[in-house]
Amino acid sequence: QVQLVESGGGLVQAGGSLRLSCAASGRTFSSLSVGWFRQAPGSEREFVATITRLTGSRNYAESVKGRFTISRDNAKNAVYLQMNSLKPEDTANYYCAARTGSWGFPPQEAHYWGQGTQVTVSS
Repeated sequence: QVQLVESGGGLVQAGGSLRLSCAASGRTFSSLSVGWFRQAPGSEREFVATITRLTGSRNYAESVKGRFTISRDNAKNAVYLQMNSLKPEDTANYYCAARTGSWGFPPQEAHYWGQGTQVTVSS
């Protein structure tokens, strides 16, 4: 099994930045495809950003393109989400998710989920 633990969330003013971290244990991290998802109160969990296991290819939701950057450090068993120019609509609980092998990133196909970290952006 793989355990994922998110950190780095908090309260920030609009226009500010946060860097989320997802620490993984229990499996070789380089074998995992990883994504960030978020869920606002009363809403479904939605895709934010993903990074593949082989080439580190990145993909982003249209709403965060140009503002968020996903990266990974296999030596540290970690994936990061750098969030810049934050907006109130970015407010949500952010989750790290992963699966072994290739992943087209539908959230229902994730093998592992972290507990989430709250991001709140004030106006």
